Amino acid sequence: MTIVCQSDDKLFAGVDVGSLTAKSVIIDRSGIVAIEIINTGADPGKAGAAVFTKALNQTKHSRKDIHYIVATGYGRVSLAFADKTVTEISCHAKGVRYLNSNVESLIDIGGQDSKVIKLNNDGSVLDFVMNDRCAAGTGRFLEIMAQALETDIEHFSLISAHAKSPCTINSTCIVFAESEVISLLATGNTKDNIAAGLHHSIARRVGNMAKRLNVSKNTAFVGGVAKNQGVRNALEKFLGFQFVSIQVDSQITGALGAAVLAKEYYQR
Repeated sequence: MTIVCQSDDKLFAGVDVGSLTAKSVIIDRSGIVAIEIINTGADPGKAGAAVFTKALNQTKHSRKDIHYIVATGYGRVSLAFADKTVTEISCHAKGVRYLNSNVESLIDIGGQDSKVIKLNNDGSVLDFVMNDRCAAGTGRFLEIMAQALETDIEHFSLISAHAKSPCTINSTCIVFAESEVISLLATGNTKDNIAAGLHHSIARRVGNMAKRLNVSKNTAFVGGVAKNQGVRNALEKFLGFQFVSIQVDSQITGALGAAVLAKEYYQR
């Protein structure tokens, strides 16, 4: 998703370098000016610089017109050009609340971890739980499972809707889960049913994290995995409510929050 508008106002940038994708958002006082998303690749510092430059080029402005930059994500320490680094937990909270003032909590599933964050009335972080020790239930997990099913990630996200009898996936480790998927295929289970089982296993894992924080129905689902319709449907069913809409690409909330914080830091 790209939003481009010429701005004569002061500009502020956020750069979020994740394990799979790097995102940059540029804002002014009125709203979003530019958005860019690229693959991170092997060099997070290079990816962060590249995604920021691509976003900046959309605005028709030069580097001197960016008054403050905040970096976030696991690769944030690699971005020497940033004025400040902030954790992705704070940035996602700020970005989601900027988009929807009614959001009380959020679930973020990215390439290498998953988080559930509960917000205070002012949008700051009240509490959070995070799983960053195991890749099960993350974007990387889904990529590997899609490969095991010999399908692409987009198709994998949709086929669970056609499942007649979802499989039970017992393994929470990527290596064992991949072996389990291969065994299920070998015994004649359909890809639809296996995909549904995988989506349900992620929903249980992340949903139980959310229940630990007693999240309400005013919850947003963000991160790259939020684009996976199968996971979204399974998680909504597990939690018993639908996620609130945020009206932008679910991957950019961290970068957006970083940009909003950049504006706030500059104005202090």
